[in-house]
Amino acid sequence: MVKHIVMYKLKEPTEINKQALKEKFLSMKGKIDLLVDIQSGVDEIKSDRSFDVVLVCEFKSMDDLEKYRVHPVHLPVMEYVKSVVEKSHSVDYEY
Repeated sequence: MVKHIVMYKLKEPTEINKQALKEKFLSMKGKIDLLVDIQSGVDEIKSDRSFDVVLVCEFKSMDDLEKYRVHPVHLPVMEYVKSVVEKSHSVDYEY
């Protein structure tokens, strides 16, 4: 299994914008068969170094993760992400 974790810092980190990004990610659930699981949440710690929204996806393999990155449902979500995100940080690991 592969866990893909991405943390996002929004250009405008209002609660409405955080919720909108979270919902955009969760809109992929059930539409991309490569996903074993997908979760998204708002960072509740709220420190100066915190990111605003965290996305956690699980896949059966790295190959599935690569296919997900170019999936037709994922691509428009990423266009939205680019329009609202200031920076991001990702980590992938196999377990």
